[in-house]
Amino acid sequence: MDNFLAPHSTEAMAHSKLSEDWLDWDISRPSFDESLVAHCASYHAFDRYLSGEDLFIPPRFPSELERVLRRHAYDSIHNSISRSRQTLKAGGYSRTCHFAEQSIRSVLNTEDNARRLLAWHRPNTAPSPVTVDMTHTTPGIKV
Repeated sequence: MDNFLAPHSTEAMAHSKLSEDWLDWDISRPSFDESLVAHCASYHAFDRYLSGEDLFIPPRFPSELERVLRRHAYDSIHNSISRSRQTLKAGGYSRTCHFAEQSIRSVLNTEDNARRLLAWHRPNTAPSPVTVDMTHTTPGIKV
């Protein structure tokens, strides 16, 4: 994970803050902290992707990868909203999603992160050590 989001990154710090104070992270703030939730959601999206959780068809292209990460981030945002005791300001949900999307794009556009993430779950295409020749036929059994 540190290869994509360093421990001192905004996303990692937000994740740490919410993880440590999960039960009362929202009480100390006068309103829902959109930026904190968005950056934590971005962190969760990459963490969930790297773990392979709920990834049945690995993405093949950067656009597919971004869609997968965005869906993971939206799940995290929804979880945070449902746990929060603060109400969202008008447009807060859209802003939170937008901040998370910006964070995801930033990571994907850094160096060759998109290529490395796409390769993370790519199936091994090397030939199996045990192969069966299916071209050889045998005569049928006569009764």
